[in-house]
Amino acid sequence: MLAVLFDFSGTLFRIQSTESWLRGGLEEAGIVLPEPELARTAKSLEEAGALPGGVAPLKVPDELAELWRVRDESAELHRAAYTGLSRQVPLPDPGLHDLLYDRHMTPAAWTPYPDADDVLRGLCEQGLGVGVISNIGWDPRPVFEAHGLDRFIDAYVLSYRHGIQKPDRRLFAIACEALEVEPRDVLMVGDSREADGGAAALGCQVYFVDHLPVDRRPDGLRPVLGLVD
Repeated sequence: MLAVLFDFSGTLFRIQSTESWLRGGLEEAGIVLPEPELARTAKSLEEAGALPGGVAPLKVPDELAELWRVRDESAELHRAAYTGLSRQVPLPDPGLHDLLYDRHMTPAAWTPYPDADDVLRGLCEQGLGVGVISNIGWDPRPVFEAHGLDRFIDAYVLSYRHGIQKPDRRLFAIACEALEVEPRDVLMVGDSREADGGAAALGCQVYFVDHLPVDRRPDGLRPVLGLVD
């Protein structure tokens, strides 16, 4: 093995809870909601799938179905899809939908999994190339920088920059080229069997982790170090 590709959300980092996301947005906007109403609104936003990187929608409205399908192909589509889901839930100020979307892109909204630092460092010490390949509508590099993990990453391949989403094998090919390795020498690590599993069609090996809260997955990445030996 010469290189490892990692998914971003649910693999190396976990987004904050929907309630924490909403609470921070309300505070930023100077809006106070009674606690029961805040909890109900957070639950509704979670069921709608309005938080990128959070829980998937229980049901995507018909009018958003096509937008949802291609949401990670551009920054504009990503914002439109998620604010469209958010707008299924009444909020005390219409401006909150865009404010909340903006907040999810801040480093404070993301927490690295407990073993991410050790695993990334270990791979670099072994001389392996390390890349991030993500279906996303914005640049997560500031998140990596804020948490001190950017020093381990050799390349970022982001769907919105290429207009291609995983599991399309073309995006994995771009990542392999960025790391200057053949697919057969690459391990893809991700949490989505559908999206990240697309790497197998190119000839990469694939390892899956569970998309769990940070405190429930302390060492899900650690087996990667053994797989590349």
